[in-house]
Amino acid sequence: MNRRTVLLLGTASALLAACGVTTVTPQVGSDGKPLPRVYVIDARTAQAIPFHLLDSVNTLRRAKGAAPLVFNAALNAASLTHSRDMSVQNRPWHFGSDGSSPLLRVQRVGYRGRLLGELISETYQTELETLAAWMATPETRDVILDPMAREIGFAWYQEPNGKIWWTMITGG
Repeated sequence: MNRRTVLLLGTASALLAACGVTTVTPQVGSDGKPLPRVYVIDARTAQAIPFHLLDSVNTLRRAKGAAPLVFNAALNAASLTHSRDMSVQNRPWHFGSDGSSPLLRVQRVGYRGRLLGELISETYQTELETLAAWMATPETRDVILDPMAREIGFAWYQEPNGKIWWTMITGG
């Protein structure tokens, strides 16, 4: 090796070291599975989340030839109410603590369209990871890609421990 090669290799090594590339080993539980990461939703992130989800949903719908969805304030309100209620009940399911169904909840907030579907999730994951999980199951994927859907409601509630309750409602 000549001096130039040694200098070049030394400089390249120094530059790579300066990048601060580190590997993060996920923590695992007693079952050997990775422990959930807490997705902290601060005020800035909260403003971006609905649009990340809507853009992603519309990209998926466009790929299947379905019309894009637009947010509906009443569906957003019904989604938020249900996300908070699932947290109070500490279980992800489609019935409210008062026995209300998705149809009754959208009627209560004054939604005049037709309820097409409701998706729910209890997780520590981001909105896009949650969307990916919904897309992985035929029944929930069908709600997202329903060609009759024209409107969407989406909201979440995050508990102090980091658990997030997601709700998405589609209507037409």
